[in-house]
Amino acid sequence: MSERNLLCLLAIVVGLLSGLAAVILKQSIHFLGHLLSDVAASGSYHWLYLVTPGVGMLLSLLFVKYLIRDDISHGVTRVLRAISRNEAHIKPHNTWSSVVSSAMTIGLGGSVGAEAPIVYTGAAIGSNIARVLGLSYKQMTILLGCGAAGAIAGIFKAPIAGVLFTLEILMFNISMTSILPMLFSSVSATMVTYLLMGNTVTLSGGIVPFSLGNIPYYVLLGIVCGFVSLYFLRTTLRVEDKLGKMRNPYLKWALCAVSLGILIFLFPPLFGEGYDSLTQILGGNADGELKWMLPKVFSSSKWTVLVFFAAVMLVKVYATALTNAGGGVGGTFGPTIFTGAITGFVLARLVGNLGIASLPEANFVLVGMAGLMAGVMQAPLTAIFLIAEISGGYALMFPLMITAAISFATIRFFEQYSIYSKRVAQQGDLLTHDSDRAVLTLLRTSDFIEKDFKPVAIGASLGDLVNIISSSNRNIIPVTDSDGGFQGIVMVDDVRRYMFNDSLYDRIHIYNLVKDAPGILTEDERMESVMDKFENTGAWNLPVVDSDGKYLGFVSKSKIFSSYRDQLHQVSHD
Repeated sequence: MSERNLLCLLAIVVGLLSGLAAVILKQSIHFLGHLLSDVAASGSYHWLYLVTPGVGMLLSLLFVKYLIRDDISHGVTRVLRAISRNEAHIKPHNTWSSVVSSAMTIGLGGSVGAEAPIVYTGAAIGSNIARVLGLSYKQMTILLGCGAAGAIAGIFKAPIAGVLFTLEILMFNISMTSILPMLFSSVSATMVTYLLMGNTVTLSGGIVPFSLGNIPYYVLLGIVCGFVSLYFLRTTLRVEDKLGKMRNPYLKWALCAVSLGILIFLFPPLFGEGYDSLTQILGGNADGELKWMLPKVFSSSKWTVLVFFAAVMLVKVYATALTNAGGGVGGTFGPTIFTGAITGFVLARLVGNLGIASLPEANFVLVGMAGLMAGVMQAPLTAIFLIAEISGGYALMFPLMITAAISFATIRFFEQYSIYSKRVAQQGDLLTHDSDRAVLTLLRTSDFIEKDFKPVAIGASLGDLVNIISSSNRNIIPVTDSDGGFQGIVMVDDVRRYMFNDSLYDRIHIYNLVKDAPGILTEDERMESVMDKFENTGAWNLPVVDSDGKYLGFVSKSKIFSSYRDQLHQVSHD
């Protein structure tokens, strides 16, 4: 079987399994939600907001800490890192562990999304099928992408968005070799979801035909979404970094659980994924989300609903960060969609309350989703087609394009990377569409260390050095101290004039001959830095030391160039 046919066949299998995983996760979340609804019938529903999210986070924390014993948070970021630094290898437990932990987290009220865990799950399915079959890095990466595409397609019933998500966010080399298997995977996953969960769209209701007169407001929405995206991205990373400094996981859980419970109790739409609240808003029943908590005199004010949802828009990012930091497992994909929807609603309601214009709120809710996705995830094509697919049609295609493009352009003035890629890029591990940088990211300094350079002690004599030279085929001799610490180098050309005068063997010592190396590398140094040092020094061989400064070997420029050519062939899928 040809490579292309094999990949297409395996892509279908990966898509079917990813779609099934998406259905299991979605149904598990719904089951726990309905279970809580049954308890809520007794009248204690709102007090559950204070308790159940923390319970879900604790169960997830214990499950991950004592059963999985691995960090499975931030699934999309981990997939990016697996592609760039782990040769597309994802551990076998990730084919199911994220489903279990995120179901407990979200089903009991954690304010995160199921999309990142299912992407991690789908990618793990593709990676492990490729690993079991002994496929190459190139083929494993393609199947990993097929799993991610199938996961998004399955959970949203959106096959086009599944492919675009993978190409815009995960894959760094776009070619027909990778697109065709991903299409098969996305269609297979969507078919599974349709068969098991019906053919209804994810979000619908209240959409009215597009009006040219509303274009200025869609432009305004794009600008607003760009700045809200910037707020969402930076606040999420800042809060998670601050909470991550707490060493005691149970103390951190307690703090996050109490804070999240209070937020959800005050703002019920923050409970879980929040899609039920979005359905209410799309159906024109936004007022129903807060009637229980405010006296009738206040809930009847046209500004109350606006202020309430503006607050929800601002605090959603904190609820998400608290859930993830407190031990829950979930992603920012769902919260991004939710926040975008609320942004669109708030803008439309504000314009209406001011008497400027009467805008179709459902349209702005859906377009706002795309606007924030384009900003936070920096994936405008995914945003446009995902919202078109989950809303049941392409009636909003033009406003989706306007808002997504403007939001993307706005945030790019301030942030080069998406919420998924920012941390990976800061560590120098991000693969990009630049083939040179992609290849350098995949290469590791530790893989190129040559250990056939025979060292000499710094206190040794010229005679000792001559004995080493006679049994070495290298023209560089590394010099070390008694503890193995690197002290410098001796060039054979520099001692050639002394080598044949044996009367100097005991009179000249290595410390008389040693000189500094033109540059020194560390075993975990990034390849971009390594190549810069070779270019700046003009050397063909540079010494490598460990974190304690002890000599490990040399790296040669010629060996890096040879591996570079091989790796470039691997990442070129065509």
